[in-house]
Amino acid sequence: MRTPVVAGNWKMYKTVTEARHMVSEMVPGLQGIKGVEKVLCPPFTALLAVSALLEGTDIGLGAQNMHWDNAGAYTGEVSPLMVAEICQYIILGHSERRMYFMETDTNVKRKIQAALVHGLTPIVCVGETLEENETGRTREVVSRQIKQGLVDLSFEEEGLSGFNVIIAYEPVWAIGTGRAATAEGANAVIARIVRPALAELFGQNGAQSIRVLYGGSVNSGNAAEFFAQPDIDGALVGGASLKVGEFIQITQSAAL
Repeated sequence: MRTPVVAGNWKMYKTVTEARHMVSEMVPGLQGIKGVEKVLCPPFTALLAVSALLEGTDIGLGAQNMHWDNAGAYTGEVSPLMVAEICQYIILGHSERRMYFMETDTNVKRKIQAALVHGLTPIVCVGETLEENETGRTREVVSRQIKQGLVDLSFEEEGLSGFNVIIAYEPVWAIGTGRAATAEGANAVIARIVRPALAELFGQNGAQSIRVLYGGSVNSGNAAEFFAQPDIDGALVGGASLKVGEFIQITQSAAL
């Protein structure tokens, strides 16, 4: 059985002071929830402060992006060495990175490989735009993002297993719009497109061992419906992860 994951992507919200306050309120509620992997992904500036508050808990910490090189003349970037010193997880290939910062599948692949080398668990985001969805290109786009992002990886390599790569299917048209995909529709994409693409790379056993999350306007009102689907293993939560009660309720809905 795949252990569900609920990760909160705070995006560019919360100062250090605000982050400390919110996490202090959130930790007691999250600590009591078992049977689910819990991850908070604040902005870079708040990582150290949140890390201190999570020490001794079973709540993981993730960053929202990183460069693939360990060091270099890349003003404004953060290296995998810097992230791995504090975090256990890293969000990679988010649609906002692809759209606003022109990230390519090749660059996402480089980041995934760097994350694994440094012991980070990448949460790899894939998903189609509204136009791609309406023109019947969901399979083409999602399959390409998975195959080009994870090509050349092997579970037989030292240190790799099915549990240290997480996929987040996030239809771009559902992110921050309040227009979530239906639970059945999201599950169908994961079962018929995401897992077959993973199977081409890693075989059926590998594909079935990888957790696949749903992301896109997840909230406490619809989370349980998504988590009831057989191929959805949790959620990458955006706006609702900034509300203490909402995020705790969503996490509770995913608990085994």
